[in-house]
Amino acid sequence: MKSITVLAVDLGAESGRVMAVGFDGRSLHLEELHRFPNTTVTLNGTLHWNFLRLWVDIQTGIGKGKALNPASIGVDTWGVDFGLLDEQGGLIGNPVHYRDGRTNQMMSRAFNKVSQADIFAQTGIQFMLINTLYQLLSLVESNSPQLQIAGTFLTAPDLLNYWLTGATVCEFSNATTTQLFNPTTGTWATELMDKLGIPSHIFPEIVPPGTKLGTYEGIPVIAPACHDTGSAVAAVPTMTKDFAYISSGTWSLVGLEVAQPILTPEALAANVTNEGGVYGTYRLLKNVVGLWILQQCRAIWAAAGESYSYGELVKLAEEAESLTAVFNPNDPIFLQPGDYPQYIRSICQRTNQPVPETVGAVVRSVLESLALAYREVLAQVTAVAHQPVSVLHIVGGGTQNQLLNQLTANATGLPVVTGPIEATVMGNALVQLITLGEIGDWQQAREIVAGLAELRRYEPKDTAVWDDAYGRYQQLTH
Repeated sequence: MKSITVLAVDLGAESGRVMAVGFDGRSLHLEELHRFPNTTVTLNGTLHWNFLRLWVDIQTGIGKGKALNPASIGVDTWGVDFGLLDEQGGLIGNPVHYRDGRTNQMMSRAFNKVSQADIFAQTGIQFMLINTLYQLLSLVESNSPQLQIAGTFLTAPDLLNYWLTGATVCEFSNATTTQLFNPTTGTWATELMDKLGIPSHIFPEIVPPGTKLGTYEGIPVIAPACHDTGSAVAAVPTMTKDFAYISSGTWSLVGLEVAQPILTPEALAANVTNEGGVYGTYRLLKNVVGLWILQQCRAIWAAAGESYSYGELVKLAEEAESLTAVFNPNDPIFLQPGDYPQYIRSICQRTNQPVPETVGAVVRSVLESLALAYREVLAQVTAVAHQPVSVLHIVGGGTQNQLLNQLTANATGLPVVTGPIEATVMGNALVQLITLGEIGDWQQAREIVAGLAELRRYEPKDTAVWDDAYGRYQQLTH
């Protein structure tokens, strides 16, 4: 079979890249065309993404890929953030970063207008301050002129797709992350918006993954799962249904693949989320603050003149004593940047645990706390879904941390299969290839990923010790 190439534009919280993905009828071949930092800009006290810089880099990457005669382009990014267009289609202001403090009081403001139970019934989404709902409510509460003159709302990848094609639509998987989509009706939650004062008329048509949006310089643009986790889960190399997954990176998305959203009182109590997937699926999951904590620790150490590679940090952690101090990675203190090593020491001191003083001890505490948090979330989502799990798949960049992989197997008591590292790019490309008719269906796509040599398996060890540690973790964090 003649080889075909598609381009995957993949933006994460730390960096972005444009990748060429070749398919020869049997396997995928990835080539990085252009990698670039995803930098932030603070202006007048507000934390922004630099979307114009991202747009220039995306154009550069696509330009490098033209020589490969790509059959299509697909874009995926993180969720929840957005841009507003005026009536002429111009961007109003630079998109604000979800870690900006403008949402700090917005959850309680929302609950004063609509009950928490009603919001969950209408959206099925985990309650997090970063959600689009609270970002928009902050504009409502401040009488923002930007919101008053807005003509169109577009999530982050939809904004980039608009610049590529002129199409003003929102892709399904990313629309569901906003906490403004109603999975029961399959439309925007306009009743909720009206109660909160959010103008529902600015929300455009929602389209499914696999939609052809238009062209960019003659190259078709196809919406994959435009939410990066949606694309990553699409590339989970599973041949069974009784699996769980972790999409591991700056955030850790821990959950199950289900056929329908679960909106029960038990789901509300567990604060789970129902995000859209590909081809009629939902992702029942919870967000865990992931390797962001390690990234911030590393930045603090570098600022103090101690620069470590991630490999060096893992080696130091391997040499540190195990299970001496644990903490809740989803503590609100870890939402915004700060002196995370000191935060961790303060938490351990406050909870009467040994204080991790060395770099290795801090890193070990971070990784073990993440593994225990994964166990807790898996217990919650499997209970809500009444769905047993026999294997845990970890995909994404975090799979390169072999110590965390083994700790996760130990903590959960489940065999862990890691890979692919480039799950998001592969999931993005696979949806494009299915849309182009090069791959028959999603099952065939997953079989292709399952044939990769990079997959690795970790078996649980020391489960009794980890059972004791989990009991201590629950006492300390609840």
